Amino acid sequence: MALPGRPQPWPVQLLRRAAATAAWGAAAVYALGLSAVLASEHAFGDGADSIPAPACRDGFDEATREGLSHHRSSYLPLRFDCVRGDGSVYSSDSDYGWMNGTSAALALAAALFFIGAGYATELRARTAAVAS
Repeated sequence: MALPGRPQPWPVQLLRRAAATAAWGAAAVYALGLSAVLASEHAFGDGADSIPAPACRDGFDEATREGLSHHRSSYLPLRFDCVRGDGSVYSSDSDYGWMNGTSAALALAAALFFIGAGYATELRARTAAVAS
């Protein structure tokens, strides 16, 4: 943006590009988490030794898996929860927390950048009208 020949008005262009980048980042992080939830759903009931869901069994000790009855998945927010017979729940993967937070923060940033670009355009138009 500092070089000659930059697009004018450059602050608006910069805000629009930042909004697009943040939106693409939010979509990428969400897609990463969505693919993890879908992979866990797909592994459930797919062949021998797939019930209960492998995501609820693999990497957990016997005390955690004790009484495992079923699972619940969600796509918004991203989550794949394992449910025990007594109703208690544990998450199959702790990464869903940062994926939800990051995608939400990036989506919020994209919206704010987009609103800022609109505000900058409006401010530029008002100052041009006053100067005329």
